[in-house]
Amino acid sequence: MFDFFDPTNLLGLGIDLSWFGLDTFFFLVAAVITVAAAFMVVHSEEVVHSAFYLALAFVGVAAVYFFLNAEFMAAIQLMIYVGAITIMFAFSIMLTRRKIMEDDCDV
Repeated sequence: MFDFFDPTNLLGLGIDLSWFGLDTFFFLVAAVITVAAAFMVVHSEEVVHSAFYLALAFVGVAAVYFFLNAEFMAAIQLMIYVGAITIMFAFSIMLTRRKIMEDDCDV
């Protein structure tokens, strides 16, 4: 009579939520984290932070691949993009002398 959570009726509005399961929730969380990390790649002030946000975005893409039942693509995404390309970006940024970059900006 007083069912507080009826998945077929959201707050009495008649919205069917029977398709919304735990896997859908985690898929949406991974998608939101991926989009937020990609947004922060562009809007971050520090270049090193942008590189690590890029790594987080790549991990989010791998999570989305996993939820789409493409486990091989998720593993390749983690190994190639996160493990190799993003770390190469981070090392190249950290090994670049900051004084060179600051001298070019003063002109």
